[in-house]
Amino acid sequence: MPERKITIAIDGYSSCGKSTIARAIAARLSYNYVDTGAMYRAVTLYALRNGLINGRNLDADGLIDQLEDIHIEFTFNQDTKVSEILLNGENVELFIRHMDVNDWVSQVSAVGEVRKKMVKLQQEMGKGKGIAMDGRDIGTTVFPDAELKIFMTADPDVRAQRRLDELESKQISASFEEVKENLLQRDHEDMNRSESPLRKALDAIVLDNTNITREEQLEFVIQLANDLILRKK
Repeated sequence: MPERKITIAIDGYSSCGKSTIARAIAARLSYNYVDTGAMYRAVTLYALRNGLINGRNLDADGLIDQLEDIHIEFTFNQDTKVSEILLNGENVELFIRHMDVNDWVSQVSAVGEVRKKMVKLQQEMGKGKGIAMDGRDIGTTVFPDAELKIFMTADPDVRAQRRLDELESKQISASFEEVKENLLQRDHEDMNRSESPLRKALDAIVLDNTNITREEQLEFVIQLANDLILRKK
């Protein structure tokens, strides 16, 4: 009998390592991995490039009008062994990590029509189960029936340093104070938006990784996943 597959939904705050742990889980279980944050970042990059963000204003109506022109897909990088995002056929994996995208992604992702399009894409990707997906509303909106839901959190200073280290590894310049302020602002916007706000699903398991290693996090979630997979047999 083939092994039954489950859906693993990972939500939580910015820079808690959601993508890292979800990618590692998918690799360990031979599941598909989808970085939903990258999808919203790609839409934000499109908005920046096409004059839909000017100064302090987002032209939400203009963005909605152009949603049909935004095509998002993932491609597997054979060298790095990770999936990278394509925006209208262009690999934008590096561009979506810049601070200007960070500054606007929460506002773009709060646009109802944007979320509806992304959620529909995400649900299509996870139709056959055997998927690990991370984001802000995976366990509450995208896959409310997911067998395993994890909600990740960590101390804000730890998160800011992790984010700064990530930016520096990509040779993107930023200060600790700038990164921390951006994280806290994104938290506020994500938790208070009207469309699919960031919140812990009632049946989600909290994973505070302030003081534990990536390996410890991975083993914790893998054990939970394996227990559920065995129960489904």
